[in-house]
Amino acid sequence: MLQRLRRPARTLCTGAVAAGALFVAGLSGSANATADPASHRAPSAAQTMRTAEASPAVIHAMQRDLGISEKQAYARLANEAEAGATAGRLRLTLGRDFAGAWVRGADSGSLTVATTDAKDVAAIEARGATAAVVGHSLADLDAAKARLDRAAAKQGTTDTPAWYVDVRSNTLVVEAVRPAAARPLLSAAGVDASLVRVVKTSEQPRPLYDLRGGDAYYMGGGRCSIGFPVTRGTTQGFATAGHCGRAGTSTSGYNQVAQGTFQASIFPGNDMAWVAANSSWTATPVVAGNAQQVAGSTQATVGSSVCRSGSTTGYHCGTVQQLNTSVTYPEGTISGVTRTSVCAEPGDSGGSFISGSQAQGVTSGGSGNCTSGGTTYFQPINPLLQNYGLTLKTAGSDPGEPGEPGEPGGTWAAGTVYQPGDTVTYGGSTYRCLQYHQAQGGWEPPNVPALWQRV
Repeated sequence: MLQRLRRPARTLCTGAVAAGALFVAGLSGSANATADPASHRAPSAAQTMRTAEASPAVIHAMQRDLGISEKQAYARLANEAEAGATAGRLRLTLGRDFAGAWVRGADSGSLTVATTDAKDVAAIEARGATAAVVGHSLADLDAAKARLDRAAAKQGTTDTPAWYVDVRSNTLVVEAVRPAAARPLLSAAGVDASLVRVVKTSEQPRPLYDLRGGDAYYMGGGRCSIGFPVTRGTTQGFATAGHCGRAGTSTSGYNQVAQGTFQASIFPGNDMAWVAANSSWTATPVVAGNAQQVAGSTQATVGSSVCRSGSTTGYHCGTVQQLNTSVTYPEGTISGVTRTSVCAEPGDSGGSFISGSQAQGVTSGGSGNCTSGGTTYFQPINPLLQNYGLTLKTAGSDPGEPGEPGEPGGTWAAGTVYQPGDTVTYGGSTYRCLQYHQAQGGWEPPNVPALWQRV
């Protein structure tokens, strides 16, 4: 059964795990771009964003958990950044025909882009990607998943703990403890059987309960981990998992000094929250344990490497398996989370998920542990920032920077969360967004072709 890994504060030294979140309780271009970091080729904007600030500790964790060399780790980050930019451009080009994209390989970074129209193959290959012609568009699969989400809100889904769009197999996958358990959900949703693949699972996901990303914080009888430091106007704080606390819950830091108060929280449905810190705490663009600098929040592609930092197990890495996943915990269904092969344990809840120097999300829940391995889900950071009007703390930004994020569209503005397809004006020209990110100073549209395309 999917459940939260929750550990009472009094048992922190015993290793005892109570049912609950991974919160310690009281808690939940081209895909063939040059890989060698020493290459004579100048890095692209996308490569620079993903690799320039990758710390040695992150590279070491990738080597350990992905079974690759240091050279392959740098190559992977560079090629994945290029692949993400290419996939973003092709998604806009293909429109309704687009059926997803994925990468594979430790150092080749090969990108596959799927389409429902064979006429698109030439355009895909012209971008250096491999084309796959499939039967269902991503829009159709996402629409079918949305019907499952709506049906799940009206009936129990404990025996169907997760469902997601698998772009590699071009299907909507429903995980079930036994095949028959999926039938009521599929029937209630009215989803075409040709879109669905039912997979038997023994997983038991649960929220991972537990002002640097990954640092511990305490809420009365429990412990969680900081996701990413943020600002809202002149207020400083951090993003974390919603199951770690409710609005009004007080927190203390890793040193047990009074820290702040939960301002807002959503769980279940989503798993997002933010805490406003008091004047004793300062937000920094750093993930703890390795001084990893956070540069932005560009979303990683399916198949990309991703690492997690938490107050129980430190840094561990894996890959992004699926975006926009729905998962059922004992408390209810969480939608829009990202599924990964990264492990986690009680107390890691709320902690940072990062790919290179790009913030990805906050740890929600999962199954398994860091001895036997497991599956972990994270709440993506950009919807959280957008929902609460927060600005991610990044390297080069000033503490307590005034001003609220703007709205997508209109004139480009730092602090705004942009999605693929959004258009802005800057310097008298119009640009279209290629990748999901929160705008930062220095990322003006003409400066980052990996994020913006002039139209």
